[in-house]
Amino acid sequence: MLTEMLFLFTAGFFGGILNSVAGGGSFITFPALIFVGIPPIIANATNTFASSFGYLSGTYAFISDLHTQKDNIPRFILIGFLGGIIGAWLLMQTSDTQFREVIPWLLLFATLMFIFGRQINIKMVKLSTLHRKSPSGWAILSWIILLVISIYGGFFNAGMGIIILGYLALLGYCDINTMNGLKLLTSTAISLAAIAFFIVNDAIAWYQGTLVLIGTLLGGYVAAHYSRLLPQTHIRGFVIIASISITSYFFYDIYW
Repeated sequence: MLTEMLFLFTAGFFGGILNSVAGGGSFITFPALIFVGIPPIIANATNTFASSFGYLSGTYAFISDLHTQKDNIPRFILIGFLGGIIGAWLLMQTSDTQFREVIPWLLLFATLMFIFGRQINIKMVKLSTLHRKSPSGWAILSWIILLVISIYGGFFNAGMGIIILGYLALLGYCDINTMNGLKLLTSTAISLAAIAFFIVNDAIAWYQGTLVLIGTLLGGYVAAHYSRLLPQTHIRGFVIIASISITSYFFYDIYW
């Protein structure tokens, strides 16, 4: 029991550090929950719960950067909330066997988004000029895209932040602080909606999730004070190696 406690706390600690300095903490925390014997769907729901407080605190940290987005914030929240519920509902309709089979593909998608997220964002910025040609049609399409992203986030938490940043770049956002604020606000709405649905369906392993949550908060706090001392390229490289290794493990474990 003590070993499991230390393992989950440590996974949360390093996940919190990674989320603060490079992103990708779910590549550590989600597999850790599965490795201690939690069923895949419960592990996924629990990971969403453990990540949510980081989104909340992060949103608060960027609150001043969101003042210019007062007109857009309600739509981000409402669509994020709706997508989070739909994604959580879809997860609850999936069996553990089905979800276990799709885990490697979800991790692969999240890994590719993490590795190529910057290049994708650059491409998105170039595509953002499309909205000028058909403003009304583009507005409708942009909210549909956000709904799809939110559904993904409610279904599977990993990689969500990177996908939202790419979406914001597609909309034409350039200020990184505003983008991070909207990313965290939307992630909060998605996660809280999903968590509410998971609670109703008794899909969260509270004890294990709380251990990961405490570790995540402490790791994020430590990283906030010492992140400037860490070469972010090295941290990013570690996340890439870890995500590829974990994704490969799940492919091997499930298909071989």
